[in-house]
Amino acid sequence: MKLSRTILSSFGLLAASAVALAGCGQAPTTQANQKPNQPLTVIPGLNGAFADNFNPYSSSALSGTLGLIYQPLFYFNLVGSQTYGLIGKSYQWSNGNRTLTVTLRPHVKWSNGQPVTVQDVVYSYDLLKKFPSLDTNGIWTHLASVQAKGTNQVVFTFHSPDVPFGNFVLGDVYIVPKSIWSKVSNPTKITNTHPIGTGPYLVHTFSTQAYTYTANPRYWGGEPKVHELKYLDYSGNQSATLALASGKVDWTDLFFPNIKKVFVSKAPQYNHYWFSVGGTNMLYPNLKNPLLSKLPVRQAISDAINRVQLDKVGEYGYEAPATPTALLLPQEKSWIDPHLPSSDLHFSYSPQTAIALLQKAGFKRNAKGIFTTPGGTPLSFTLEVPTGWTDWDADCALIAHDLKKIGIQVSVQQLSFGAYYSNITTGHYQLAMSWSGAGSTPYYLYQALLQPKNPGNFEGWSNPTTNAALTLYRRSSNPLVQHQAIDTLEKAVAQNLPAIPLVYGATWYEYNTKYFTGWPSAQNPYAQPAPYNYPAEGIVLSHLKPRG
Repeated sequence: MKLSRTILSSFGLLAASAVALAGCGQAPTTQANQKPNQPLTVIPGLNGAFADNFNPYSSSALSGTLGLIYQPLFYFNLVGSQTYGLIGKSYQWSNGNRTLTVTLRPHVKWSNGQPVTVQDVVYSYDLLKKFPSLDTNGIWTHLASVQAKGTNQVVFTFHSPDVPFGNFVLGDVYIVPKSIWSKVSNPTKITNTHPIGTGPYLVHTFSTQAYTYTANPRYWGGEPKVHELKYLDYSGNQSATLALASGKVDWTDLFFPNIKKVFVSKAPQYNHYWFSVGGTNMLYPNLKNPLLSKLPVRQAISDAINRVQLDKVGEYGYEAPATPTALLLPQEKSWIDPHLPSSDLHFSYSPQTAIALLQKAGFKRNAKGIFTTPGGTPLSFTLEVPTGWTDWDADCALIAHDLKKIGIQVSVQQLSFGAYYSNITTGHYQLAMSWSGAGSTPYYLYQALLQPKNPGNFEGWSNPTTNAALTLYRRSSNPLVQHQAIDTLEKAVAQNLPAIPLVYGATWYEYNTKYFTGWPSAQNPYAQPAPYNYPAEGIVLSHLKPRG
Protein backbone atom coordinates (compact mmCIF):
# COMPACT_ATOMS: atom_id res chain seq x y z
CA MET A 1 0.00 0.00 0.00
CA LYS A 2 1.15 3.47 -0.82
CA LEU A 3 2.34 5.83 1.89
CA SER A 4 1.41 9.49 2.07
CA ARG A 5 4.49 11.56 1.36
CA THR A 6 2.91 14.88 0.47
CA ILE A 7 3.16 15.96 4.07
CA LEU A 8 6.93 15.65 3.68
CA SER A 9 7.22 18.01 0.75
CA SER A 10 4.58 20.43 2.06
CA PHE A 11 6.91 21.38 4.92
CA GLY A 12 10.02 20.65 2.89
CA LEU A 13 12.48 23.10 4.53
CA LEU A 14 13.60 20.86 7.37
CA ALA A 15 11.53 18.01 8.66
CA ALA A 16 10.70 14.64 7.15
CA SER A 17 8.21 12.07 8.38
CA ALA A 18 5.99 9.43 6.80
CA VAL A 19 2.32 8.60 7.43
CA ALA A 20 1.51 5.00 6.67
CA LEU A 21 -1.63 4.08 4.80
CA ALA A 22 -1.76 0.36 5.45
CA GLY A 23 -3.66 -2.50 7.03
CA CYS A 24 -7.33 -3.12 7.75
CA GLY A 25 -9.60 -2.07 10.59
CA GLN A 26 -13.17 -2.13 11.81
CA ALA A 27 -15.12 0.78 10.37
CA PRO A 28 -17.11 2.97 12.74
CA THR A 29 -20.76 3.34 11.88
CA THR A 30 -22.43 6.58 10.83
CA GLN A 31 -25.73 7.45 9.23
CA ALA A 32 -25.64 7.32 5.43
CA ASN A 33 -28.68 9.60 5.21
CA GLN A 34 -26.96 12.65 6.64
CA LYS A 35 -28.79 15.93 6.98
CA PRO A 36 -27.25 19.37 6.51
CA ASN A 37 -27.39 20.14 10.25
CA GLN A 38 -25.46 16.98 11.11
CA PRO A 39 -21.68 16.93 11.50
CA LEU A 40 -19.28 17.20 8.62
CA THR A 41 -17.42 13.90 8.83
CA VAL A 42 -13.67 13.61 8.37
CA ILE A 43 -11.22 10.72 8.16
CA PRO A 44 -7.91 12.36 9.18
CA GLY A 45 -5.63 9.63 7.83
CA LEU A 46 -5.44 5.99 8.85
CA ASN A 47 -3.88 6.22 12.28
CA GLY A 48 -5.82 3.78 14.44
CA ALA A 49 -7.40 4.63 17.79
CA PHE A 50 -7.25 8.28 18.82
CA ALA A 51 -5.39 9.55 21.89
CA ASP A 52 -6.80 12.59 23.71
CA ASN A 53 -4.08 15.11 22.86
CA PHE A 54 -4.59 18.72 21.74
CA ASN A 55 -1.11 19.97 22.61
CA PRO A 56 0.07 22.21 19.74
CA TYR A 57 3.67 21.31 20.61
CA SER A 58 3.14 17.56 20.36
CA SER A 59 3.89 15.62 17.18
CA SER A 60 0.99 13.30 18.07
CA ALA A 61 -1.62 16.05 18.55
CA LEU A 62 -4.98 15.25 17.02
CA SER A 63 -5.93 16.61 13.62
CA GLY A 64 -7.49 20.04 13.97
CA THR A 65 -5.34 21.09 16.92
CA LEU A 66 -3.32 23.28 14.56
CA GLY A 67 -5.63 25.44 12.48
CA LEU A 68 -8.98 24.79 14.13
CA ILE A 69 -7.98 25.55 17.74
CA TYR A 70 -4.59 27.23 17.58
CA GLN A 71 -3.60 29.64 14.82
CA PRO A 72 -0.43 31.33 13.61
CA LEU A 73 -0.32 34.98 12.66
CA PHE A 74 -0.77 34.31 8.92
CA TYR A 75 -1.42 31.50 6.45
CA PHE A 76 0.46 31.44 3.13
CA ASN A 77 -1.36 29.40 0.50
CA LEU A 78 0.96 26.92 -1.23
CA VAL A 79 -1.46 26.13 -4.09
CA GLY A 80 -2.50 29.70 -4.85
CA SER A 81 -1.31 33.25 -4.35
CA GLN A 82 -3.31 34.19 -1.27
CA THR A 83 -1.94 35.30 2.08
CA TYR A 84 -4.54 35.13 4.85
CA GLY A 85 -4.28 37.29 7.94
CA LEU A 86 -5.28 35.27 10.99
CA ILE A 87 -4.22 36.68 14.36
CA GLY A 88 -2.07 39.08 12.36
CA LYS A 89 -3.72 41.74 10.21
CA SER A 90 -0.72 43.03 8.22
CA TYR A 91 3.08 43.04 8.20
CA GLN A 92 5.83 45.30 6.91
CA TRP A 93 9.57 44.86 6.27
CA SER A 94 11.98 47.69 7.12
CA ASN A 95 15.57 48.40 8.17
CA GLY A 96 17.06 46.76 5.08
CA ASN A 97 14.72 43.77 5.54
CA ARG A 98 16.13 43.03 8.98
CA THR A 99 12.98 44.15 10.81
CA LEU A 100 9.50 42.70 10.38
CA THR A 101 6.64 44.53 12.07
CA VAL A 102 3.28 42.78 12.48
CA THR A 103 0.07 44.61 13.28
CA LEU A 104 -2.35 42.34 15.11
CA ARG A 105 -5.98 41.91 14.17
CA PRO A 106 -8.16 43.87 16.62
CA HIS A 107 -10.74 42.26 18.90
CA VAL A 108 -9.41 38.69 18.67
CA LYS A 109 -10.41 36.66 21.71
CA TRP A 110 -9.36 33.38 23.20
CA SER A 111 -12.13 30.82 23.32
CA ASN A 112 -12.50 31.53 27.06
CA GLY A 113 -13.45 35.13 26.25
CA GLN A 114 -10.16 36.79 27.19
CA PRO A 115 -8.58 39.18 24.65
CA VAL A 116 -5.46 38.19 22.73
CA THR A 117 -2.60 40.56 23.58
CA VAL A 118 0.81 41.38 22.16
CA GLN A 119 2.22 39.73 25.30
CA ASP A 120 0.59 36.44 24.24
CA VAL A 121 2.29 36.66 20.85
CA VAL A 122 5.72 37.56 22.22
CA TYR A 123 5.42 34.81 24.82
CA SER A 124 4.61 32.21 22.14
CA TYR A 125 7.89 32.99 20.37
CA ASP A 126 9.89 33.22 23.59
CA LEU A 127 8.61 29.76 24.50
CA LEU A 128 10.43 28.33 21.48
CA LYS A 129 13.61 29.99 22.69
CA LYS A 130 13.20 28.61 26.20
CA PHE A 131 12.46 25.10 24.89
CA PRO A 132 14.60 24.67 21.74
CA SER A 133 13.10 21.25 20.96
CA LEU A 134 9.86 23.08 20.08
CA ASP A 135 11.67 25.25 17.54
CA THR A 136 11.52 22.70 14.72
CA ASN A 137 12.06 25.29 11.98
CA GLY A 138 15.01 26.97 13.69
CA ILE A 139 13.18 30.28 14.16
CA TRP A 140 15.67 31.46 16.76
CA THR A 141 18.68 30.78 14.56
CA HIS A 142 17.36 33.63 12.40
CA LEU A 143 15.79 35.95 14.97
CA ALA A 144 17.68 38.28 17.29
CA SER A 145 14.60 39.42 19.22
CA VAL A 146 10.80 39.54 19.36
CA GLN A 147 9.36 42.58 21.11
CA ALA A 148 5.99 44.22 21.70
CA LYS A 149 5.44 47.69 20.26
CA GLY A 150 2.49 49.40 21.85
CA THR A 151 -0.68 47.40 22.30
CA ASN A 152 -1.16 46.04 18.78
CA GLN A 153 2.23 45.47 17.13
CA VAL A 154 5.02 42.91 17.43
CA VAL A 155 8.50 43.59 16.05
CA PHE A 156 10.73 40.75 14.82
CA THR A 157 14.41 41.60 14.43
CA PHE A 158 16.49 39.28 12.23
CA HIS A 159 20.24 38.71 12.47
CA SER A 160 20.44 39.32 8.71
CA PRO A 161 17.93 39.88 5.90
CA ASP A 162 15.91 36.74 5.13
CA VAL A 163 12.58 37.71 3.60
CA PRO A 164 11.39 34.20 2.62
CA PHE A 165 12.12 32.86 6.09
CA GLY A 166 9.63 35.42 7.32
CA ASN A 167 6.91 33.04 6.12
CA PHE A 168 8.08 30.45 8.64
CA VAL A 169 8.21 33.06 11.39
CA LEU A 170 4.70 34.29 10.61
CA GLY A 171 3.05 31.10 9.41
CA ASP A 172 4.51 28.22 11.42
CA VAL A 173 4.42 29.46 15.03
CA TYR A 174 1.11 28.89 16.79
CA ILE A 175 0.02 31.48 19.31
CA VAL A 176 -0.94 30.31 22.81
CA PRO A 177 -2.36 32.20 25.82
CA LYS A 178 0.43 33.29 28.15
CA SER A 179 -1.89 33.17 31.17
CA ILE A 180 -2.26 29.39 30.72
CA TRP A 181 1.02 28.18 29.22
CA SER A 182 3.26 30.21 31.53
CA LYS A 183 2.03 27.90 34.31
CA VAL A 184 3.10 24.76 32.40
CA SER A 185 6.54 23.60 33.56
CA ASN A 186 7.28 21.63 30.39
CA PRO A 187 5.03 22.16 27.33
CA THR A 188 6.15 18.88 25.75
CA LYS A 189 4.84 16.78 28.63
CA ILE A 190 1.11 17.60 28.65
CA THR A 191 -1.81 16.43 26.52
CA ASN A 192 -3.84 19.65 26.90
CA THR A 193 -7.23 17.95 26.82
CA HIS A 194 -9.12 21.24 27.34
CA PRO A 195 -7.43 23.59 24.88
CA ILE A 196 -8.02 27.34 24.75
CA GLY A 197 -7.27 28.85 21.34
CA THR A 198 -8.27 31.53 18.86
CA GLY A 199 -9.46 29.24 16.06
CA PRO A 200 -12.94 28.65 14.63
CA TYR A 201 -13.70 25.47 16.62
CA LEU A 202 -13.87 24.10 20.16
CA VAL A 203 -13.33 20.54 21.33
CA HIS A 204 -16.74 19.04 22.09
CA THR A 205 -16.47 15.28 22.68
CA PHE A 206 -13.71 12.69 22.61
CA SER A 207 -13.45 8.92 22.43
CA THR A 208 -10.80 6.65 20.99
CA GLN A 209 -13.11 5.97 17.99
CA ALA A 210 -14.28 9.53 17.28
CA TYR A 211 -13.99 13.09 18.46
CA THR A 212 -15.98 16.20 17.60
CA TYR A 213 -15.53 19.94 17.34
CA THR A 214 -18.24 22.58 17.57
CA ALA A 215 -18.20 26.08 16.12
CA ASN A 216 -16.57 28.76 18.29
CA PRO A 217 -19.17 31.52 18.85
CA ARG A 218 -16.38 33.94 19.82
CA TYR A 219 -14.35 33.38 16.66
CA TRP A 220 -13.00 36.66 15.27
CA GLY A 221 -14.03 35.64 11.74
CA GLY A 222 -17.61 34.95 12.78
CA GLU A 223 -19.12 31.66 13.86
CA PRO A 224 -18.49 29.04 11.13
CA LYS A 225 -21.48 27.93 9.07
CA VAL A 226 -20.44 24.29 9.55
CA HIS A 227 -21.50 23.90 13.16
CA GLU A 228 -20.03 20.51 14.00
CA LEU A 229 -17.15 18.33 12.78
CA LYS A 230 -16.80 14.62 13.48
CA TYR A 231 -13.42 12.92 13.08
CA LEU A 232 -13.63 9.16 12.61
CA ASP A 233 -11.14 6.43 13.46
CA TYR A 234 -10.31 4.13 10.57
CA SER A 235 -7.18 2.02 10.67
CA GLY A 236 -7.79 0.20 7.37
CA ASN A 237 -7.69 1.62 3.88
CA GLN A 238 -10.35 -0.76 2.55
CA SER A 239 -12.98 0.09 5.16
CA ALA A 240 -12.23 3.81 4.89
CA THR A 241 -12.54 3.70 1.10
CA LEU A 242 -15.89 1.89 1.33
CA ALA A 243 -17.18 4.50 3.78
CA LEU A 244 -16.06 7.30 1.48
CA ALA A 245 -17.59 5.73 -1.64
CA SER A 246 -20.91 5.12 0.13
CA GLY A 247 -21.27 8.77 1.17
CA LYS A 248 -20.57 8.32 4.89
CA VAL A 249 -17.54 10.61 4.79
CA ASP A 250 -17.37 14.22 3.62
CA TRP A 251 -13.62 14.91 3.64
CA THR A 252 -10.48 12.80 3.65
CA ASP A 253 -7.02 12.21 2.18
CA LEU A 254 -6.99 8.57 1.10
CA PHE A 255 -4.93 6.93 -1.60
CA PHE A 256 -6.44 4.10 -3.64
CA PRO A 257 -6.18 3.05 -7.31
CA ASN A 258 -8.97 3.56 -9.87
CA ILE A 259 -10.49 6.50 -8.03
CA LYS A 260 -12.97 7.33 -10.80
CA LYS A 261 -14.41 3.83 -10.74
CA VAL A 262 -14.17 3.16 -7.00
CA PHE A 263 -15.31 6.58 -5.76
CA VAL A 264 -16.48 9.11 -8.35
CA SER A 265 -18.76 6.76 -10.30
CA LYS A 266 -20.80 5.89 -7.17
CA ALA A 267 -22.26 9.41 -7.09
CA PRO A 268 -20.63 11.57 -9.77
CA GLN A 269 -22.70 14.61 -8.91
CA TYR A 270 -21.30 14.64 -5.34
CA ASN A 271 -18.10 12.59 -5.19
CA HIS A 272 -15.05 14.61 -6.19
CA TYR A 273 -11.29 14.65 -5.80
CA TRP A 274 -8.44 17.02 -6.53
CA PHE A 275 -4.87 15.81 -6.31
CA SER A 276 -3.05 19.13 -6.19
CA VAL A 277 0.70 19.38 -6.71
CA GLY A 278 2.51 19.32 -3.39
CA GLY A 279 6.10 18.87 -4.55
CA THR A 280 8.35 17.36 -7.20
CA ASN A 281 9.56 13.78 -6.93
CA MET A 282 13.19 13.71 -7.98
CA LEU A 283 15.90 11.27 -8.96
CA TYR A 284 18.85 12.47 -6.88
CA PRO A 285 22.36 11.74 -8.19
CA ASN A 286 25.15 11.87 -5.62
CA LEU A 287 27.34 14.54 -7.19
CA LYS A 288 30.37 13.28 -5.27
CA ASN A 289 30.25 10.23 -7.50
CA PRO A 290 32.80 10.86 -10.29
CA LEU A 291 30.45 9.50 -12.96
CA LEU A 292 27.23 11.16 -11.79
CA SER A 293 29.05 14.47 -11.41
CA LYS A 294 29.36 14.55 -15.23
CA LEU A 295 26.53 16.53 -16.82
CA PRO A 296 26.27 14.31 -19.95
CA VAL A 297 25.61 11.30 -17.71
CA ARG A 298 22.81 13.11 -15.85
CA GLN A 299 21.39 14.38 -19.14
CA ALA A 300 21.45 10.89 -20.62
CA ILE A 301 19.70 9.47 -17.56
CA SER A 302 17.02 12.16 -17.83
CA ASP A 303 16.47 11.66 -21.57
CA ALA A 304 16.14 7.90 -21.10
CA ILE A 305 13.36 8.05 -18.50
CA ASN A 306 9.79 7.67 -19.76
CA ARG A 307 8.00 9.99 -17.34
CA VAL A 308 4.60 9.39 -18.91
CA GLN A 309 5.06 5.71 -18.06
CA LEU A 310 6.02 6.59 -14.48
CA ASP A 311 2.77 8.52 -14.14
CA LYS A 312 0.50 5.98 -15.82
CA VAL A 313 2.01 2.78 -14.38
CA GLY A 314 3.85 3.70 -11.20
CA GLU A 315 1.52 6.50 -10.06
CA TYR A 316 -1.86 5.31 -11.44
CA GLY A 317 -2.16 8.46 -13.55
CA TYR A 318 -2.28 10.66 -10.43
CA GLU A 319 1.13 12.39 -10.70
CA ALA A 320 1.88 14.14 -13.98
CA PRO A 321 5.41 14.41 -15.40
CA ALA A 322 7.39 17.27 -13.89
CA THR A 323 9.24 19.88 -15.94
CA PRO A 324 13.00 20.58 -16.20
CA THR A 325 12.75 23.68 -13.98
CA ALA A 326 11.06 21.59 -11.23
CA LEU A 327 8.56 24.45 -10.78
CA LEU A 328 5.28 23.30 -9.24
CA LEU A 329 2.68 23.72 -11.95
CA PRO A 330 0.12 25.13 -12.33
CA GLN A 331 0.48 27.16 -9.11
CA GLU A 332 3.93 28.55 -9.99
CA LYS A 333 3.18 29.26 -13.65
CA SER A 334 3.61 33.02 -13.14
CA TRP A 335 7.25 32.42 -12.18
CA ILE A 336 8.27 30.81 -15.48
CA ASP A 337 10.95 32.85 -17.25
CA PRO A 338 9.41 33.75 -20.65
CA HIS A 339 12.89 33.66 -22.20
CA LEU A 340 13.55 30.00 -21.42
CA PRO A 341 13.88 27.80 -24.51
CA SER A 342 11.22 25.14 -25.00
CA SER A 343 13.78 22.44 -24.16
CA ASP A 344 13.91 23.86 -20.63
CA LEU A 345 10.12 23.78 -20.28
CA HIS A 346 9.32 20.17 -21.20
CA PHE A 347 11.16 16.87 -20.95
CA SER A 348 11.54 14.73 -24.05
CA TYR A 349 11.73 10.95 -23.82
CA SER A 350 14.54 10.10 -26.22
CA PRO A 351 16.70 7.00 -25.66
CA GLN A 352 18.49 7.77 -28.92
CA THR A 353 19.52 11.21 -27.67
CA ALA A 354 20.69 9.64 -24.40
CA ILE A 355 22.92 7.16 -26.22
CA ALA A 356 24.33 9.91 -28.44
CA LEU A 357 25.19 12.02 -25.38
CA LEU A 358 27.14 9.19 -23.80
CA GLN A 359 28.98 8.40 -27.01
CA LYS A 360 29.90 12.06 -27.52
CA ALA A 361 31.22 12.18 -23.93
CA GLY A 362 33.62 9.34 -24.72
CA PHE A 363 31.78 6.38 -23.18
CA LYS A 364 31.81 3.05 -25.04
CA ARG A 365 29.73 -0.09 -24.62
CA ASN A 366 31.39 -3.21 -23.24
CA ALA A 367 30.58 -6.80 -24.19
CA LYS A 368 27.50 -6.71 -21.93
CA GLY A 369 26.16 -3.57 -23.61
CA ILE A 370 26.95 -1.33 -20.63
CA PHE A 371 28.65 1.98 -21.29
CA THR A 372 32.08 2.37 -19.68
CA THR A 373 34.66 5.10 -19.29
CA PRO A 374 37.81 4.92 -21.42
CA GLY A 375 39.44 3.30 -18.38
CA GLY A 376 36.78 0.56 -18.28
CA THR A 377 34.63 1.74 -15.35
CA PRO A 378 31.00 0.82 -16.13
CA LEU A 379 28.05 3.16 -15.76
CA SER A 380 26.57 0.99 -13.00
CA PHE A 381 24.71 2.43 -10.01
CA THR A 382 22.49 1.50 -7.09
CA LEU A 383 19.13 3.28 -6.78
CA GLU A 384 17.75 3.56 -3.24
CA VAL A 385 14.06 3.77 -2.33
CA PRO A 386 12.06 3.15 0.88
CA THR A 387 10.64 -0.35 1.08
CA GLY A 388 6.85 -0.50 1.09
CA TRP A 389 6.40 2.72 -0.88
CA THR A 390 4.87 0.68 -3.64
CA ASP A 391 4.45 3.45 -6.20
CA TRP A 392 8.06 4.59 -5.82
CA ASP A 393 9.21 0.97 -5.89
CA ALA A 394 7.39 0.62 -9.22
CA ASP A 395 8.83 3.91 -10.48
CA CYS A 396 12.37 2.81 -9.67
CA ALA A 397 11.88 -0.53 -11.41
CA LEU A 398 10.69 1.35 -14.51
CA ILE A 399 13.67 3.72 -14.32
CA ALA A 400 16.10 0.79 -14.07
CA HIS A 401 14.43 -0.80 -17.10
CA ASP A 402 14.65 2.44 -19.10
CA LEU A 403 18.31 2.96 -18.25
CA LYS A 404 19.26 -0.61 -19.09
CA LYS A 405 17.96 -0.01 -22.61
CA ILE A 406 20.53 2.77 -23.14
CA GLY A 407 23.45 0.97 -21.53
CA ILE A 408 23.33 2.14 -17.90
CA GLN A 409 23.02 -0.59 -15.29
CA VAL A 410 20.92 0.18 -12.22
CA SER A 411 20.25 -2.05 -9.23
CA VAL A 412 17.24 -0.99 -7.13
CA GLN A 413 17.76 -1.28 -3.37
CA GLN A 414 14.68 -1.14 -1.13
CA LEU A 415 15.67 0.00 2.36
CA SER A 416 13.85 0.69 5.61
CA PHE A 417 12.85 4.34 5.77
CA GLY A 418 15.36 5.00 8.56
CA ALA A 419 18.28 3.55 6.62
CA TYR A 420 17.17 5.23 3.39
CA TYR A 421 16.76 8.66 5.01
CA SER A 422 20.08 8.36 6.81
CA ASN A 423 21.82 7.55 3.54
CA ILE A 424 20.36 10.41 1.51
CA THR A 425 20.95 13.00 4.24
CA THR A 426 24.57 11.94 4.77
CA GLY A 427 25.45 11.44 1.11
CA HIS A 428 26.00 7.68 1.36
CA TYR A 429 24.20 6.67 -1.82
CA GLN A 430 24.62 6.75 -5.60
CA LEU A 431 21.10 7.36 -6.93
CA ALA A 432 17.96 7.85 -4.82
CA MET A 433 14.34 8.73 -5.46
CA SER A 434 13.05 11.34 -3.06
CA TRP A 435 10.87 14.41 -2.63
CA SER A 436 11.64 18.12 -2.90
CA GLY A 437 10.93 21.18 -0.83
CA ALA A 438 7.89 23.38 -1.48
CA GLY A 439 6.55 26.73 -0.41
CA SER A 440 4.46 29.72 -1.40
CA THR A 441 7.05 30.69 -4.06
CA PRO A 442 9.67 28.65 -6.00
CA TYR A 443 12.41 29.97 -3.70
CA TYR A 444 11.61 27.34 -1.08
CA LEU A 445 12.07 24.46 -3.51
CA TYR A 446 15.29 25.92 -4.91
CA GLN A 447 16.69 26.81 -1.51
CA ALA A 448 16.17 23.26 -0.26
CA LEU A 449 17.60 21.80 -3.47
CA LEU A 450 20.55 24.11 -4.12
CA GLN A 451 21.74 25.81 -0.93
CA PRO A 452 24.93 23.99 0.11
CA LYS A 453 24.12 23.72 3.82
CA ASN A 454 20.42 22.92 3.45
CA PRO A 455 19.48 19.40 4.63
CA GLY A 456 17.31 19.02 1.50
CA ASN A 457 20.36 19.39 -0.76
CA PHE A 458 20.72 15.60 -0.85
CA GLU A 459 22.78 15.63 -4.05
CA GLY A 460 25.52 17.93 -2.71
CA TRP A 461 25.14 20.79 -5.20
CA SER A 462 27.31 23.90 -4.72
CA ASN A 463 27.63 26.62 -7.32
CA PRO A 464 28.49 30.34 -7.04
CA THR A 465 25.81 31.39 -9.55
CA THR A 466 22.96 29.66 -7.72
CA ASN A 467 24.36 30.72 -4.34
CA ALA A 468 24.30 34.36 -5.48
CA ALA A 469 20.74 34.06 -6.82
CA LEU A 470 19.51 32.54 -3.56
CA THR A 471 21.17 35.36 -1.60
CA LEU A 472 19.67 37.98 -3.91
CA TYR A 473 16.17 36.61 -3.37
CA ARG A 474 16.65 36.15 0.36
CA ARG A 475 17.72 39.75 0.92
CA SER A 476 15.01 41.43 -1.17
CA SER A 477 11.32 42.13 -0.68
CA ASN A 478 11.07 43.61 -4.20
CA PRO A 479 9.02 41.27 -6.44
CA LEU A 480 11.01 42.33 -9.51
CA VAL A 481 14.32 41.39 -7.90
CA GLN A 482 12.84 38.13 -6.63
CA HIS A 483 11.68 37.18 -10.13
CA GLN A 484 15.15 37.91 -11.52
CA ALA A 485 16.66 35.58 -8.93
CA ILE A 486 14.17 32.81 -9.70
CA ASP A 487 14.87 33.18 -13.44
CA THR A 488 18.53 32.40 -12.73
CA LEU A 489 17.67 29.43 -10.53
CA GLU A 490 15.20 27.78 -12.88
CA LYS A 491 17.65 28.08 -15.77
CA ALA A 492 20.38 26.49 -13.64
CA VAL A 493 18.15 23.59 -12.61
CA ALA A 494 16.84 22.95 -16.13
CA GLN A 495 20.25 23.06 -17.78
CA ASN A 496 22.44 21.44 -15.11
CA LEU A 497 20.08 18.85 -13.60
CA PRO A 498 21.53 18.93 -10.06
CA ALA A 499 18.61 16.59 -9.40
CA ILE A 500 16.43 15.07 -12.10
CA PRO A 501 12.71 15.95 -11.84
CA LEU A 502 10.46 12.94 -12.46
CA VAL A 503 6.79 13.43 -11.60
CA TYR A 504 4.87 15.76 -9.34
CA GLY A 505 3.99 14.63 -5.82
CA ALA A 506 0.23 14.66 -5.28
CA THR A 507 -1.76 15.84 -2.26
CA TRP A 508 -4.49 13.22 -1.73
CA TYR A 509 -7.88 14.85 -1.19
CA GLU A 510 -11.44 13.59 -1.66
CA TYR A 511 -14.63 15.42 -0.81
CA ASN A 512 -18.41 15.03 -0.99
CA THR A 513 -20.62 17.97 -1.96
CA LYS A 514 -23.99 16.40 -1.09
CA TYR A 515 -24.33 18.22 2.21
CA PHE A 516 -21.58 20.86 2.19
CA THR A 517 -20.35 23.16 -0.58
CA GLY A 518 -17.46 25.57 -1.10
CA TRP A 519 -14.61 23.06 -1.25
CA PRO A 520 -11.23 23.99 -2.74
CA SER A 521 -10.69 22.67 -6.25
CA ALA A 522 -8.43 23.06 -9.26
CA GLN A 523 -10.76 25.84 -10.41
CA ASN A 524 -10.75 27.52 -6.98
CA PRO A 525 -7.45 26.69 -5.21
CA TYR A 526 -7.97 29.04 -2.29
CA ALA A 527 -6.17 26.77 0.21
CA GLN A 528 -4.28 23.50 0.49
CA PRO A 529 -7.10 20.98 0.44
CA ALA A 530 -6.21 17.93 2.56
CA PRO A 531 -7.31 17.58 6.21
CA TYR A 532 -3.66 17.28 7.25
CA ASN A 533 -2.69 20.60 5.60
CA TYR A 534 -2.71 22.69 8.76
CA PRO A 535 -3.48 25.52 9.29
CA ALA A 536 -5.27 25.39 5.90
CA GLU A 537 -7.91 23.15 7.48
CA GLY A 538 -9.38 26.21 9.18
CA ILE A 539 -9.32 28.22 5.94
CA VAL A 540 -11.22 25.46 4.13
CA LEU A 541 -13.88 25.23 6.81
CA SER A 542 -14.36 29.00 6.79
CA HIS A 543 -15.34 28.68 3.11
CA LEU A 544 -17.77 25.78 3.57
CA LYS A 545 -21.49 25.97 4.20
CA PRO A 546 -24.34 23.46 4.36
CA ARG A 547 -26.03 22.89 1.01
CA GLY A 548 -29.37 24.63 0.74
